[in-house]
Amino acid sequence: MNLLPLLAITLIVGLLLGLLGGGGSILMVPVLVYLGGLEAKTAIATSLVVVGLTSLVAAIGHVRGGRVCWRNGLAFGLSGMAGAYGGGRLAAYVPGNLLLLMFALVMLGTAFSMLAGRKDRSTIPADGPLCPTFLNLPAILFDGFLVGMITGLVGVGGGFVIVPALNILGGLPLRAAIGTSLLIIVMNSLAALAGYSHTVVIDMRLTGIITLAAVLGSLVGSFLSSRVSSHGLRRVFGVFVIAVAGYLLYRELSWRALQELRELVEQHHEFFRGLLTALVVMCLYWFRGMVHHRHQSRLAAQDVERTRD
Repeated sequence: MNLLPLLAITLIVGLLLGLLGGGGSILMVPVLVYLGGLEAKTAIATSLVVVGLTSLVAAIGHVRGGRVCWRNGLAFGLSGMAGAYGGGRLAAYVPGNLLLLMFALVMLGTAFSMLAGRKDRSTIPADGPLCPTFLNLPAILFDGFLVGMITGLVGVGGGFVIVPALNILGGLPLRAAIGTSLLIIVMNSLAALAGYSHTVVIDMRLTGIITLAAVLGSLVGSFLSSRVSSHGLRRVFGVFVIAVAGYLLYRELSWRALQELRELVEQHHEFFRGLLTALVVMCLYWFRGMVHHRHQSRLAAQDVERTRD
């Protein structure tokens, strides 16, 4: 293994994480697989350590600035931890190339999220409280579990999903959603790593060196973030992530992979039926929460109008 190029790219990943506030860690698994020579599941578990510790360091500044909503974050994070642990255990039964294919799909979702940009869609006025008192619990639990499952399976933090979910469903302003998402990423990474610990052995020396490089890069990126326009950088990086995802699909997609997926479903059909049933139930809860949230927002808007009159 050529450690110098691996550390250089890891430093860049941390730099992007600090500059963009998330998304840079999506490159960790491909880097560890194709440059570090690690097996897919070992690379995912190693990535969880790097992402979790880097997010923990990045979250400290947000905690000091009061931009972490603990009530919302703990509700989302505890649900996410259940999904992340389950995803980490489930990954033991999934072939490595299928995990990389799923990872490529997550990369595409991240890239399109970056290209679309982030808009603050919370209903809280600019002079209102940073953390809302209303908690759309069914929607938050559903999104938390789903994001945690993704984290557990493919080893990404999921900030590109968590931030919009907290902003739209949780009603958090964007600045609070970003800070709270880092707390959730730490929780999800810890739970997913616990799920992987049963089947994967991590090289702690290599992981420690990589994590140090990522943390240093994120600190430098955070320092430069106020001096560099992140809008154009986010779009360029989004296009680059699409290219990397395309390479992953090219390398891993084959008839053999599809055959392995079919055999996996046939061997564990009862599990997949149960999982599908649970997702349907959670979708119904999510729909109920969304309708209830819209009704509450409409009533709040009517109260504001009456007050003005």
